Amino acid sequence: MPSLNHFNLSGEAHMVDIGDKPISQRTAITEGYIQMQPDTLQLIMDRAHKKGDVLGIARLAGIMACKKTADLIPLCHPLPITHVDIELSPETVHNRVRCQSTVKTNHQTGVEMEALVATSNALLTIYDMCKGVDRGMTITAIRLLEKQGGQSGHWQQPIADV
Repeated sequence: MPSLNHFNLSGEAHMVDIGDKPISQRTAITEGYIQMQPDTLQLIMDRAHKKGDVLGIARLAGIMACKKTADLIPLCHPLPITHVDIELSPETVHNRVRCQSTVKTNHQTGVEMEALVATSNALLTIYDMCKGVDRGMTITAIRLLEKQGGQSGHWQQPIADV
């Protein structure tokens, strides 16, 4: 089993030294869901919310959060993000919105945390905008789907229905 690399030999938390790692293209794809009442989802889909375009604002919030990941997660390196794509898809069968974030960089470390932060913040923004009509919304299943690049190469989440 690999060791946790955010701890030094004395067991103290530290930022990993990536200075000797080669620069490569890195990609991470994450997903998450926000479950809600059917009327809330319809309000979002109809773009009838009095606060505005819920999904459009959530998309921007996810992009902005992605770029601030190093300010939020203590041991993350600040990265030059080269691409962020956030897809927000209403799923009427399950009364939820699915968020999928794809983040890319050309750097010495991966962008998994940036993609997870993007997904989380987009979903939190939906909650914030809609909490006045549906306080019972639930954010679930935020996870890494796929990562590419770096020493560990390509990794993909086994297929599972969420």
